[in-house]
Amino acid sequence: MEKNIKDRIKGGIIGLLVGDALGVPYEFHERISIPVFDEIEFEPPNYFKRSHAGVPIGTYSDDGAQALILLNTLLERRTFDASHFANGLVDWYDNGFMAVGGKVFDVGIQTVKSIHELKRGVEPLLAGGVDEYSNGNGSLMRVLPLAIWHQGSDLELIADAFDQSVVTHGHLRSKLCCALYCLWARRILQNDENAWDAAVETLYAIFPEG
Repeated sequence: MEKNIKDRIKGGIIGLLVGDALGVPYEFHERISIPVFDEIEFEPPNYFKRSHAGVPIGTYSDDGAQALILLNTLLERRTFDASHFANGLVDWYDNGFMAVGGKVFDVGIQTVKSIHELKRGVEPLLAGGVDEYSNGNGSLMRVLPLAIWHQGSDLELIADAFDQSVVTHGHLRSKLCCALYCLWARRILQNDENAWDAAVETLYAIFPEG
């Protein structure tokens, strides 16, 4: 693998974690209440009441932790192994695996529901809710490692994006968002000047019904 590509992959993972940590203090606030761009820092302005006040500045969230859990599965198993990934999620929820300082301070509604299903013995690929109200961004926020690790075809990438999603988010909308994001990241790594349009075109070619 070319050094430039390796650097971009490392940059993607580091950027994900740094961006996640930067956003933690501003989570759950109305857009109008967020400080102006020039004031966005890891430590918000004094007038802004930050979210998760007890969490150390610079701590990434559940999104970053789950991305690292996914990356760990890909590196250890050299494939997407749903059971290995699911075990990692349970270990994170119970013991703080991959969380900063081993402490979990937030977890999405659909994710925690699915983790309880996993702990009940439900198969990982059946654990995520499939109705429209089970949608959320949890599986999307963690999926970048899959996109930059994957060496298979676009169709294989989409299939794995779907499978990593259904462990916590099984509705088609959530799965398609993960697939599109992965294709977009792949096209960026391929230096496609119209990466977004190319990703959308690929997804429509595979799912022409839209």
